[in-house]
Amino acid sequence: MEYDVCIVGAGPAGLSAAIKLKQECQAKEKDLSVCIVEKGSEVGAHILSGNVLEPHALTELLPNWQEDGAPVSTPAVEDRFFVLSEKRAFRIPTPKQMHNKGNFVISLSQLCRWLGQKAEEAGVEIYPGFAASEVLYRNGAVTGVATNDMGISKSGAKKGTFQRGMELRARATLFAEGCRGSLSQDVIKEFGLREAVGAEDQTYALGLKEVWEVRAEKHKAGRIWHTVGYPLPTSTYGGSFLYHLDDNKVALGYVSRFVVALDYKDPYLSLYQEFQRWKQHPKIRELLDGGTCLQYGARTLNEGGFQSIPKLTFPGGALLGCSAGFLNVPKIKVSSPVSSLPGSASVE
Repeated sequence: MEYDVCIVGAGPAGLSAAIKLKQECQAKEKDLSVCIVEKGSEVGAHILSGNVLEPHALTELLPNWQEDGAPVSTPAVEDRFFVLSEKRAFRIPTPKQMHNKGNFVISLSQLCRWLGQKAEEAGVEIYPGFAASEVLYRNGAVTGVATNDMGISKSGAKKGTFQRGMELRARATLFAEGCRGSLSQDVIKEFGLREAVGAEDQTYALGLKEVWEVRAEKHKAGRIWHTVGYPLPTSTYGGSFLYHLDDNKVALGYVSRFVVALDYKDPYLSLYQEFQRWKQHPKIRELLDGGTCLQYGARTLNEGGFQSIPKLTFPGGALLGCSAGFLNVPKIKVSSPVSSLPGSASVE
């Protein structure tokens, strides 16, 4: 199958780029075919994030998002930052870069589903349930991707349901796989994108997430807490977050994840066990008592910052979002406006 632009990953970066590309096509009276391949069973299925959204990027992309029913309706109303000891919580001033006045507490998976609808309305073809497994090269340039074969047994043998993966050829291929995507890493190595700009190696953290439904009297929509300290030792970098969504739901951790950097010294450190200890802290337990855990998961985060961003373009494509390392660690935000720029450039 051949397209003008193929995007790998239907997260916020990939969807924003696709929408922007179609907007530019309309403005310049061009007609380019655009497709997105997404490994999740549906758009948003693999988006593991409660989120505090800075809306300016969404406003730039879709100015009428409020009128169009975007799932962005819970304004941030309270910022609290705590240092935890084993039994107590000490409130300290919230760092300036983490102030959230004017922001919204949202479910990023719901926002991605909405962006997916907007992309399809604009003419983008989205193929959920297909994982891109191979980068296609020709004459020193990326020419597309191939999806994985389906119907393979545990032993590697072909079953009766076997289907060969498809080749998706494109004039431009944009990689928006998220943190440390396998194809993105292949492209970075193939074209020496870190060496090209003298970028530092990327660094990573692990995160755990849970979404709870808590008692109504303990819930305050738009409340945001961040904590550092207990249960991690002072030699280990990490922290936690609590975001109060709507409908008595609370997302725990970094955008609902408990985050620990991968440079910790103790080889026996169990992130899962530390997460359980954190939930037993009196400050946290008070909130969760009587509640129900609805969802849980884990993911990695890139934390290298600006100095770890590689060269973003290469023959035949570009890197987007967390594939490029755009996580702004001090603000705990991903730079979304940058993700839509390749959409503009791809039209040229």
